[in-house]
Amino acid sequence: MLTYAEIMTTDFAALTTAAEKWESMAGEIKKVEDRYRDTVQKVTMGPNWLGLSAGVARTNFAGTRYEYAAAQTQAKAVGSLLRDAHTQFVDLKKKLDSARAEAVEAGMTVSEEGRVAFDYTRLTESERGAYRNDPDGRRAVSEAVTKWQKHIDDRVKAVSDADEGVKIALEAVVIDSNKDIGGKGDDQLNGFNAGAKGDVELYEAENAKDISTRVNSGEKVSAADYAELNRSFRDNSGNKVFSQAFVGGMGVDGTIKLANALNDRAHGGDQSQRGLYRDVNKGLADTLAGATAVPDFKGSDGKKLAYGTKAYQDAFAEWSKTSDAKFYNDFMGDLRKAGVEKYELDVAGDKIPVGTGHGQEVRGYQALATLMQQGSGYSPQFLGDLADDMIAAEKKDKDIWDLHGSFDGKEDGWFTNDPVDGVLNAMSREPEAATGYLDPKAGGDTNDRLKYLLKDRDWDFVNTTDWRGKIETTGEDASDGDVRTGLGLALEAATTGHTPLKPGQEPWPETPHTEAQARIMHDVIGTLGPDQKVDENLREPLARSLASYTADTHEILAGLDGDYIRASGSGFFTEGGTTHMSASQADLVQFIRGLSDDPEAYGTLYKAESRYSSLVMEGIPQGATGDNLRNPLDKSGTVLGVYSSVMEDVINDDRMDKYSEADWKAKVAYHVIGGAVTPLYFTTAGGISIAFGDSIQRGVDTWAWQWGNEMKAAADAEANAKIADKYLTVNNQVPIMVEDWAKGRPDLSGQTVQSLSSSILNGHDRGVNTAQKYLTDTTN
Repeated sequence: MLTYAEIMTTDFAALTTAAEKWESMAGEIKKVEDRYRDTVQKVTMGPNWLGLSAGVARTNFAGTRYEYAAAQTQAKAVGSLLRDAHTQFVDLKKKLDSARAEAVEAGMTVSEEGRVAFDYTRLTESERGAYRNDPDGRRAVSEAVTKWQKHIDDRVKAVSDADEGVKIALEAVVIDSNKDIGGKGDDQLNGFNAGAKGDVELYEAENAKDISTRVNSGEKVSAADYAELNRSFRDNSGNKVFSQAFVGGMGVDGTIKLANALNDRAHGGDQSQRGLYRDVNKGLADTLAGATAVPDFKGSDGKKLAYGTKAYQDAFAEWSKTSDAKFYNDFMGDLRKAGVEKYELDVAGDKIPVGTGHGQEVRGYQALATLMQQGSGYSPQFLGDLADDMIAAEKKDKDIWDLHGSFDGKEDGWFTNDPVDGVLNAMSREPEAATGYLDPKAGGDTNDRLKYLLKDRDWDFVNTTDWRGKIETTGEDASDGDVRTGLGLALEAATTGHTPLKPGQEPWPETPHTEAQARIMHDVIGTLGPDQKVDENLREPLARSLASYTADTHEILAGLDGDYIRASGSGFFTEGGTTHMSASQADLVQFIRGLSDDPEAYGTLYKAESRYSSLVMEGIPQGATGDNLRNPLDKSGTVLGVYSSVMEDVINDDRMDKYSEADWKAKVAYHVIGGAVTPLYFTTAGGISIAFGDSIQRGVDTWAWQWGNEMKAAADAEANAKIADKYLTVNNQVPIMVEDWAKGRPDLSGQTVQSLSSSILNGHDRGVNTAQKYLTDTTN
């Protein structure tokens, strides 16, 4: 492996100098070939030399002439490879230079050997003293040094990977391909390489294909070969030439078999090598993403067209007719056949019940979807086409994905037995794809993808058996524990425009949305709301989604804004350049009820509403009086009343068998009080940065902080539930928030503050009554 010092001190210009000499050599060989043609070979063409010897000479001389031409091809290819190497090395060295500069700017030093250290010379004497007495500070510095060292090391590794790829290419280019031998031409055995290629990535793809083919055939493949395969994938991540050459060479069938072989080893082979197999599998998944990438399309204004729109679909249709689209079209066509074929995979074969048979195989689409969970960067068009093709296959055969055994949890959850849900999971990492695919008005026409996934699809793919005495019969299909997981994450991405939130991240109640995102959220509410029941794995992601619309749901539940009422059918309206989601008040209340079977989902929504109420209070101008002062607070009270009514309905519902009342309230509490410290700088998952001062969240944070302090002293779930009940009671929550907000309002007297609290509580009663009329029957 190359070192930092070697990279930084190497003059890569020598590569272009060498390339020029190789290209010049090709020109000189061309001159020799011409002289040979006009002098030596010419002798065999005339009428004066006849007989057997003339025939032998003619063959030999033609072969020599062929090798002169092959030598030129080989010399030009070597020159091209050297130029390719120069381009790669210069680019990668610039990235290493940038990494070093970034580390220095962050307060680090980088030695000539590439070792990172903290630059103490930048500290004042007092800062050095503080550092020596601050264990947290020392730990933070150590973590920063480790982070920057990895950043530098990764850049060094990238150069080393590229260097190994160039070595493979230079060694391969001088091996005669013998492409015109055996009656196909004048090629001489083991001469110059008439099939020489001038692209490093093509040779890396050939080498990777050779290793992969041996894996598929069951040959013993060394750890070194697997490591080389991993390096090739890593080095060429995002390189379309390599990706299409490799995947095209393996074919769809070979790619699926390789993925299965790697998964068998990663989850059941030599434990010491499982990490390597998983890395190779991830590299294969990223290579698939690169091979199937569809380019971005731009409109007449030069802006990127959004996937799923009519303009995008028209642009894709035109591109599909070009030669650039041949690989994609051929691959998808082959995949439609291989996707429904059966393949061996140990984890599936081992699941077959005793006495049922000798194993079971998986469909190609299941294997591909399993592979895709390891990768990223799939183009929206590929994800959408793949999901559509899978759905078309299951509509022809409703049992196509059915297998014996469950595939969920830590042991078996890596295998994606539901490939549609797997592709939706991959979509969640590409929000543009999720939005464009699930938008009910995608392409300008109504499509039923969202309705199909939410209401019409059969999600049960686990075969069951019943035994009556010694007779085995087929039971009803069941579902895995991770059913609809991908759908939930895809819906979160589709309705918010960002990837699903991770632990520790919270939805921002005023997140901006597009018309397409709002349409999807509206249809989800309208489809699932009336049942007042949402599938378990959809609750938390959809609660995070809905929480990002709190500025809208606040107005819908308050029921006083005519714009929201008028737009409840269409699902959105635009005002001042901002898109607002709307929905039926009844559907929304019932949807919130369905989500709230999960206490964390309820906690997410309740905290977002409390946070938004605090933002509303902060937005009331100094000196406001009358309705301008009271109406915003009355609305907040109304919405909190809806949530109170929903909470009461959940607790009193006979369906709530997973949680006791105490457990449910305690889990709500832990979710609401988590992260109660006021953020000075809040960045949403979508990259929206919101800066604000301490005061802007103090109302909700003071409430949550006081709540959290009491929870710390609680001894058990029952005690936690009582504390949660106290703080979830609006009569207790409101005075805390209002009084804290009013501390920064010298224009408000104590009497006025109490009157404002009363306004919220009056609104609360209205909200309770509003919700109760929609929650009278929760048995449907």
